[in-house]
Amino acid sequence: MKKTAEAVSLGHPDKTADFISSYILDKIIAQDAYARYAVEVMIKGNTVVLGGEISANANFKYMYIWAKKALQEIGYNESYSKIWGDCAINTNKVKVINLVGKQSSDIYRGIEQNGWGDQGVFVGYACKGADNINPELYYARKLNAGLYNLAKSNPDLKLGLDIKTQITLDDNGQIETAIVAIPMLEEISLHDFVLQTLDTDVKNIIINGTGRYTSHGSVADCGITGRKLACDFYSTASPIGGGSPWTKDASKADLTLNLYARKLALEYLGDNDECFVYLSSCIGRADLPSATVKTIKNGIINMQNIQINKTPREIINILGLNKPVFAELCRHSVGL
Repeated sequence: MKKTAEAVSLGHPDKTADFISSYILDKIIAQDAYARYAVEVMIKGNTVVLGGEISANANFKYMYIWAKKALQEIGYNESYSKIWGDCAINTNKVKVINLVGKQSSDIYRGIEQNGWGDQGVFVGYACKGADNINPELYYARKLNAGLYNLAKSNPDLKLGLDIKTQITLDDNGQIETAIVAIPMLEEISLHDFVLQTLDTDVKNIIINGTGRYTSHGSVADCGITGRKLACDFYSTASPIGGGSPWTKDASKADLTLNLYARKLALEYLGDNDECFVYLSSCIGRADLPSATVKTIKNGIINMQNIQINKTPREIINILGLNKPVFAELCRHSVGL
């Protein structure tokens, strides 16, 4: 069976939106470790729209500056604008529309009782192999990271930062097709770079399938938080649980319980081929309604229910999510 997975860089408009929200969350948490945060981001052209709720003992007056600094950290800076002109976002012209209010007192009440800030189902996955993720996703991410670093570190190459990579494995688990979409102002060959980065044989390499790719990022496409969940987690190898992991503080569980499920999946993997962990939460309650582990070895499935006797605060502390680490997690797709 052929398997395919895709990865996108921080320069992709949806991931740019994710990163802006995560960056702002870090700035808030640095001031208040118990901040309550849920902020969605939309970015189109040179306009950034922030919408959501924040309750924290923090100074919010620098939201515009933080949004701009997040863009600059991605690589969309003044030097980039000089090279790409109207083909990409210009941080000197960025406008921020702030529609952020306060968190609902009803949600706050449940969290203060040490309950979860939302309900939902969350999934962790692990398998044999590099980084304990499915190989098609491993290769897609590896190639994407290599191209992003190449473009960001070598502006003279005139390669853009809005990059997509896609890997298809054949029935034997070998790379059959590697697809790259990367903005180019000047046509250059990346064939050898792709082979070197993947460090394995590739039957077919396709660079910019349309033949031309210059306009990119939020100029070419509207970016919205939470639209790249398959890239952030496990592609099609596992179900996706929860919502966007990049727009909320740790009490909301969309990042926390997905990360915790991944941690448990790694612990239960053992000598199995694959391991899935399914967790669910109830808003305002600390106990988890369900916690199930599924392992697969040689095609044989084993299921077991487990007991999680940890409060939200304990899990958040175990994962270190009461600190400004969200932008870094977003940068590396939570390190899964």
